[in-house]
Amino acid sequence: MIIAIDGPAGSGKSTIANILASRFGYNKLDSGAMYRTVAFICADDGIDLNDEDAVVRRADALDIAFDTTGPRARVLADGRDVTDDIRTPATDRIVSAVSAYPGVRSALLPCQRAFANGRDVVAEGRDIGTVVFPDADLKVFLTADPRERARRRVLQRHPEGAPDATTMERELTQTLADLERRDEIDAHRAVAPLRAADDAVSIDSTAHTIDEIVDRIVELANERRAQ
Repeated sequence: MIIAIDGPAGSGKSTIANILASRFGYNKLDSGAMYRTVAFICADDGIDLNDEDAVVRRADALDIAFDTTGPRARVLADGRDVTDDIRTPATDRIVSAVSAYPGVRSALLPCQRAFANGRDVVAEGRDIGTVVFPDADLKVFLTADPRERARRRVLQRHPEGAPDATTMERELTQTLADLERRDEIDAHRAVAPLRAADDAVSIDSTAHTIDEIVDRIVELANERRAQ
């Protein structure tokens, strides 16, 4: 079975996909981490991110792997652990531009599909239900209020606890601007724009707990499996 979860940044995709994968015993595919890895490696290599050909060449040559042997999945780029590097505000700001290149998406698509060969998978991203797995057994599109999504992103960067009010407001303002800019790019890119598949179930996560959303998706998945 393939469960596809799409939605913008901060909508809860990763958290919910992780819980679902654990509950069902499925494999988890984080396609966003792959695009983040390409963006980070290109920037780290000093590649001009406006040079589409150079970025695509690096994406073609890049070996991205997921290490799930530990308590937290690690992302490896040519054997290098980049798990933390790809989750910074700096990577947030460049990933949409890189992921908009058709050649980058073409380079990663076979890897994403190969991941699901012979496996039960929970896959999350922005074009999972529309492009990567258009025949997925269940498609879910998560949304949330932009300010709430920004708040979640800020808190993710402070696992030790929420920052003081002044820091929180400053980071919230910057993160909200970054998210809105990324939403605009993702929704209007020429290839695989962010949108809900026609047969996706849309869920607004703004006013719901993680458990409530997970329970709803589990219910939907069980219904599909019973058909």
